[in-house]
Amino acid sequence: MENMQYAEELVREFLVFRGFTNTLQAFETERCTDIGKMFQVYKIVDLIFAVYIPKFQAEKLVGLFSFFKQCFSSWSETTMLDTFSKLEGSVLRCYIVHALQSGRKDKVVEFFGMNGNDLLLKGSDWTAWFAIPYVKNPSIDPQFRVYFSKEWYEALRLSVRNFFSEIFNARLPALLKISSEKNTISCLKKDNKRLNQKLLQLQALLEEKDAQLGLSKRSMGAANSSFQSSGIDGENLHPSSSSEDICAPATSYLGRIPQSEECAAAEPTKFASARVESSSRQDSYSASSLHSSSGGIDDTAQKLYGSHFDENGREMLREEEFPEVSVEFQETFLGHTSPITRCRFSASGNNIASASVDGTVRIWTYDSSIPASRNATIYCGAEIMSLDWECKSDRLLLIGTADGGIKAWNVDAKRVVCDLNTTDAFPSVLDLKCSPVEPIFVSAASSRRLGSNSIDSLGYASLTVWNMKTWKAMTVLPLGEDPPAITSLCFNHNGKILAASATDGMIHMFDMSAGLQITGWPAHDSAISSLLFGPDETSIFSLGSDGKIFEWSLQNQGRVLWSKTSSWFSEPQTSKYCRHEMALDASGRQLLATSGSVRAPIYQVQGHSNGFKTLPHSAAITTVDWHPSLPIFLTGSADNSVRVTSIL
Repeated sequence: MENMQYAEELVREFLVFRGFTNTLQAFETERCTDIGKMFQVYKIVDLIFAVYIPKFQAEKLVGLFSFFKQCFSSWSETTMLDTFSKLEGSVLRCYIVHALQSGRKDKVVEFFGMNGNDLLLKGSDWTAWFAIPYVKNPSIDPQFRVYFSKEWYEALRLSVRNFFSEIFNARLPALLKISSEKNTISCLKKDNKRLNQKLLQLQALLEEKDAQLGLSKRSMGAANSSFQSSGIDGENLHPSSSSEDICAPATSYLGRIPQSEECAAAEPTKFASARVESSSRQDSYSASSLHSSSGGIDDTAQKLYGSHFDENGREMLREEEFPEVSVEFQETFLGHTSPITRCRFSASGNNIASASVDGTVRIWTYDSSIPASRNATIYCGAEIMSLDWECKSDRLLLIGTADGGIKAWNVDAKRVVCDLNTTDAFPSVLDLKCSPVEPIFVSAASSRRLGSNSIDSLGYASLTVWNMKTWKAMTVLPLGEDPPAITSLCFNHNGKILAASATDGMIHMFDMSAGLQITGWPAHDSAISSLLFGPDETSIFSLGSDGKIFEWSLQNQGRVLWSKTSSWFSEPQTSKYCRHEMALDASGRQLLATSGSVRAPIYQVQGHSNGFKTLPHSAAITTVDWHPSLPIFLTGSADNSVRVTSIL
């Protein structure tokens, strides 16, 4: 939570002020052991069913529900209040049943003596329960026996857990809202300052362009006068460019303004922002073509490739001929000093983690309205090969390195909460994936051998399942004898199925509950670099090291639903330090892939449109990712930069 650290400081200040030193010590102890830094519903469930009920603490149990009712007194939904009242009644009945099963009828009589009047006011359904201490065998009585069954008890625990999970995930405690206004004002001040700086820069740039335009017009007028004085009719001349055309390459940069520097952790973080507006993609493409012909940065876009046709006879364009994507805004992060290996949006999309060859990971945000309190630089001492955020929150970031290290970084505490190591035989942590449901993650590690690029240097594979509560290895998934390296992992939506791709072109599917492989098939003639489930999980996408992309049906195994071959893909200098990858947008209709060129292709998976190409970096694009819910993507490059691009 964004205001968690501030709220903890307020609690600490209050305890010191009141002199509650014992409470302060207990608070500090529990805070240090709280790795997730989030609402933990199981602790409330355990308090009710493992403490208050077994130890016959009826007064505390009733007080807990009264406290929750007071906290949620502002609920506007009648359904939620009714559900809470029903759960409260069921939990109190569970207390009575447990007391009778333990032979403590005195506790039941005591309970009714303390709360009898309140229970009668809640409804007539409690009337029969006043007689239960005097029923000879209530567990076989038709009116009460359902409450003595194990199934009812387990269903009640699950209902309580689900209810509190939904409530607290949607409602923040009041203490965490104290600094909201403070943060809002601070963000508004920053935005105001940044916009004022942009306005001044735009005004200066506009004055400069006006001066250039006036100079060009005077030059054209002088040229026409000289032609006319020489007896040449100026009207019969057809110059290749008008004064507006002469200025076109310069005006295509209008809006590229350096942003003020911001600090992340101990080092300054530099951004460059750009806002590009166009009436249509065709206009953007034309401007890009004009810029390219004027000696722009994208030399690759000037290569000539002939048109070709798909299997239905439709004319298709190569990536080089794709129109440039229409951009709403673009931010460039310049904090790294070596080529980017991985970049990932967090689960909410508010934070970004980017890693580079020099062993540093930087956490930052592109949105000035989001507090920069989590910004940090993490020094890992080895090349970063994999990154993954915890799926349920933005608090934990997993980092895999080339020396067998797996670090868990808590972004709120700004420290490594766990530092794991694979075995010496498998030092390269190629991929990490957190389960979307369970507190576990899977690591794909590999042995090493001599090779000319990152794929050829990979040896055998090891797939390990880790527990994120104990931070210990749970099991090793079976792959057979001397299995080829696993390069990419992905979970389905409920975490029950894990897909893995290998350097021999195989796709493996694992049942996580059984810990066994359930199926697999040869998908590529070359190594597979990246693997993704489709949006409805009836298909899976695979990206080969040769640039071939396939969408495979999971309902009819081995059937290809869609395919594409990237002509920008294979570049020897790029493959030395990165494994190519791809990313799907939230709708599953646009697929972004890495590229050996300075631009990356965006393929249209559904339909028959050709696709688009990104704005250029100054070197190959080595890593990509999509925002979890918005039309915003990341591109990391060998030019040491990471760009956040929002498209129209």
